[in-house]
Amino acid sequence: MLNSEQHMLNVNDIHLSVHVAGPADGQPVWLLHGFPECWYSWRHQMQALAQAGYRAFAPEMRGYGASSAPMTVEAYDILTICGDIQAAMTHFGHEQVAMVGHDWGANIAWYLALLEPERVKVVSGMSVPFGGRPKRPVIDMMRERFRDRFLYILYFQEQGPAETELEADIPRTLRILMHGRPASGNGLIADKPADSRWLDDYVDPQVPPEWCPPEAFAVYVETFIDNGFHGPLNWYRNYERNWERTAHLAGKQVEQPAQFIIGDRDPVAALESITIERMPNVVPKVEQHVIERCGHWVQSQKPEEVNTLLLDFLRRHY
Repeated sequence: MLNSEQHMLNVNDIHLSVHVAGPADGQPVWLLHGFPECWYSWRHQMQALAQAGYRAFAPEMRGYGASSAPMTVEAYDILTICGDIQAAMTHFGHEQVAMVGHDWGANIAWYLALLEPERVKVVSGMSVPFGGRPKRPVIDMMRERFRDRFLYILYFQEQGPAETELEADIPRTLRILMHGRPASGNGLIADKPADSRWLDDYVDPQVPPEWCPPEAFAVYVETFIDNGFHGPLNWYRNYERNWERTAHLAGKQVEQPAQFIIGDRDPVAALESITIERMPNVVPKVEQHVIERCGHWVQSQKPEEVNTLLLDFLRRHY
C-alpha cells in the first residue's frame, strides 16, 4: 500500500497538488503524468523509489485533479506548465533532481531538462520521445498530412466537441482509452472522415484493464469529475504557441544522462517512429528500452520492468 502525503502549493499563479512519498532526506525524483492520467498512475514507481531511499514527487499537473484548471487555452503552453514544476522544485528547495515523465509528462520532462540543465541532473521519458524543436509548428504538419483523415490531435483543436464527448460518461471514456478497441486504425489515426468524433467506433470493454484495479480506477475517475477535460485538452491547443515561445531553445540538445522507455505495442511507437530513430541526435546520452507485450500505459502495465530500468538508471547516473 502506497504511503504518501499531499501538499497543496501556491505556485506560478495556480494551486498545484503534489503527492510525496519516501524518506525526507531522499534524493528527489519528480514523476510527471500524461493524458488522460493522474498522479496515481505512478503508484508503483513511488513505492519502489521510496523503498530504495528516494523521495518521489508526483504532481497533479495543471488542469488535473485538485490542481487549478484555468479556462483559457493560453494558460497551458509548455513553458507555463514547466514553470509550475520549476516553482514547485524551488518551493521544496531542490537543487538537483531526477525528472521522469510519461506521455505529455515526458514532453514536459524533456523541456525541463533543456530549461534547467543544472537542476535536472538526469531525465527519463516514457512513451513520448524528444526530437528537439521543429523548424515549424508540428500542428501545421499534422494538418497537411491528415487533411482528409481522422487524427485525434486535430479533433482536439476546436474547443467544445471533444469536451462534450469525453465528459458525457467519464468512466466509459477512461475504460475505452485504457483498453478499448477501435473498429479501424490504432485509435490515434483512423480510417474515417477527418470531422468524425473520436470514440464512436470503439467498443466499451465495460471494465477497467487488469493493470488498473477498482481502487486505482476510482482515482482516475475522480481526477476528471470536478473540472472535466478542458484543461487536459488545452495542452493540445498550444502547438503554435509552444513553438513561438521556445525559439530560444532551437538547436539545443538534452545533454544530461537520459533514458527512453516505450512499449512494443504502444501506438505512439508507430506515430513517432522517425523521432525515436533520430532521438540520439538531440539526446546524445539517451539509453533506449522497448518493453515487450506492453502498450501505452507502460509504468502501470509493466511496473516491475519499468522500476528495474528506472532504478538501475538512477543508481548509475544520479
